[in-house]
Amino acid sequence: MSNFEYIIASLPFLTTDFKYAGGQGFENVIEEIRGNLSEKDSQALDFLLKGFQADELTPDFYAEALKHPSRFIRQYFSFDLNLRNAKVRFLNRQLGRPEDQDMITGEGGEDDVNLDTDLYRFRAGEFEEERKVADALAQSDLLSREKDLDDIAWEKIGSLETFHYFDLTAVLAYVAKLNIVNRWLALDEEKGRELFQKLVKEVKGTFKGVKFES
Repeated sequence: MSNFEYIIASLPFLTTDFKYAGGQGFENVIEEIRGNLSEKDSQALDFLLKGFQADELTPDFYAEALKHPSRFIRQYFSFDLNLRNAKVRFLNRQLGRPEDQDMITGEGGEDDVNLDTDLYRFRAGEFEEERKVADALAQSDLLSREKDLDDIAWEKIGSLETFHYFDLTAVLAYVAKLNIVNRWLALDEEKGRELFQKLVKEVKGTFKGVKFES
């Protein structure tokens, strides 16, 4: 059985300058979390982590994600698929290619002979953030574009964890945000630290009565 209260109370593995404490990194934090999850919940965490790897984002992956038992995973990867396809459409327009080239849909195709057809029929669902994403992609500065896209993703994750406190959704949402932080620590340390600070404040503000050490 997962020990969610302990996990949530221990989430900000951060020092006052918003770096990983004691030489820790993303993987150390994940293993600390995993050690307090049940086998079933650990499998859900593994599936989420798999979705952070670009080479795993195949039609089969999204088909499985959109049928996953975890509501958070279904909704997060529905957003992620819509975001990915929006980026592909934008790039296609820039390159003068057909707009739907290389997009991932649930329709399959002649070359998709190895796909699980039972899983493959899926819909990404409504894309509420479409206008915001289009505005972000229209920016000429690449870092500003990435920042705005990650801000949109952060806001989406926050909406999916509303009213979830000591449960698996809270843990998965934290890991999804931490993944964004981790990426920015590599791209722009100042931005990464800013997001670390935001994440810690969110956790402190959400879990009233839990004592955190800064």
